[in-house]
Amino acid sequence: MSRDPEPNLRGSYRLLATAARLVQRRQDEALAPLGLTRAAVIALEAVAPRPLNQEQLAAKVHVQSQTLGRVLARLESQGLVTRTRSETDRRQLQVVLTDAGKTVLNAAREAENNAFPAAMDVEGWGILQQQLARFVESLQGPSPDSTGGPGPPDGKTPERTLDASRHRHFTPGQDSTGLEITDGY
Repeated sequence: MSRDPEPNLRGSYRLLATAARLVQRRQDEALAPLGLTRAAVIALEAVAPRPLNQEQLAAKVHVQSQTLGRVLARLESQGLVTRTRSETDRRQLQVVLTDAGKTVLNAAREAENNAFPAAMDVEGWGILQQQLARFVESLQGPSPDSTGGPGPPDGKTPERTLDASRHRHFTPGQDSTGLEITDGY
């Protein structure tokens, strides 16, 4: 019989997964009246700072160009982005946010902000954001089982601690597309 050295760890992962599903559901409900999906908002957010070609945009949001193409086709049919052939490389499609796209993106940001309770104070949200950013960062490395090397020399599971020096802090509205946010594509 093996004993789980960290009984709260699994519970925390489950709680995080539940929170993610609830956040996604709230986002979907908030964006539906605008005719948008989470994937569409991610794409709009990523191209808002400056025009990008479709491959650059796909890389920025961590999806395949073909997958992004379907989202962009919907956004283009709604008049929210334009895709034009690059003058320097005819194989490339340049994606540009339209004025209507900017308006809808602002409405989407407001809808998403209003979808969540204001029960936590600003400091509480900041702490949660810092912890989640560190957690996401830790998941972007190789998985523990993929190293192929032996475990710890003493055979014990190392104690998990949070290293405050390694976190990235994101504030609302800041470009956080460096995080792997692919859900919804």
